[in-house]
Amino acid sequence: PFYQTMALSFTQEYFHIPAVTRAYTTACVLTTAAVQLEVVAPFQLYFNPDLIIRRYQIWRLITSFLFFGSLGFSFVFNIIFLYRYCRMLEEGCFRGRRADFVFLFLFGGIVMTLLGLLAPVSFLGPAFTVMLVYVWSRRHPLVRVNFFGLLNFRAPLLPWVLAGFSLLLGNSVAVDLLGISVGHMYYFLEDVFPNQPGGRKLLTTPELLVIDRSLRHSSSVQMRSLPVHWLRKNQDGDGEISKN
Repeated sequence: PFYQTMALSFTQEYFHIPAVTRAYTTACVLTTAAVQLEVVAPFQLYFNPDLIIRRYQIWRLITSFLFFGSLGFSFVFNIIFLYRYCRMLEEGCFRGRRADFVFLFLFGGIVMTLLGLLAPVSFLGPAFTVMLVYVWSRRHPLVRVNFFGLLNFRAPLLPWVLAGFSLLLGNSVAVDLLGISVGHMYYFLEDVFPNQPGGRKLLTTPELLVIDRSLRHSSSVQMRSLPVHWLRKNQDGDGEISKN
């Protein structure tokens, strides 16, 4: 039957999504669905340091990253960007390095939460998406991005274009600037500082997250052993990336 075939195809496609991307995107969609069905209210989810510390509402440290607003353009826009760039990171530079990718999530979440104490931000999910976009853009500097068919530019400009887009829509750019700041911290500590004279690697994935050390080492060796021309093609070969 047609419906069974569709359901099977959807299930197969769903489980082909990398594990971390699948888990986070699903959690975001389910949280929004719960709000739409009035199972929970947004005021029970938003980031509020006072309630977290004095009322012990610890769940807000997580739920503030899962809600992207009610169903509408903003929600769809954020979820598409989240899914796309989270998946491209996990299947690209973090392929075979799930523990390192989870560590990126932990680093981003912790630093963003600390900075959230100073920034007027209620929900940190959109800022987290911008952080993922920033890391991807800095690791793919030669890729050209087509933004809604209006602008064409190199990937490192994408986070700033998103900030300008937020400004045009009348939204606060504090969310975008928060995501860019945390993304740059990770990029600098992971990719820039270790390669500077006298620099060293400061970010190390905790052993607790490394489930299979031999598999991780094997995957890393395989990635390093790829021909230079293949890596360059993999970076440039996507051509234009449409945001339609």
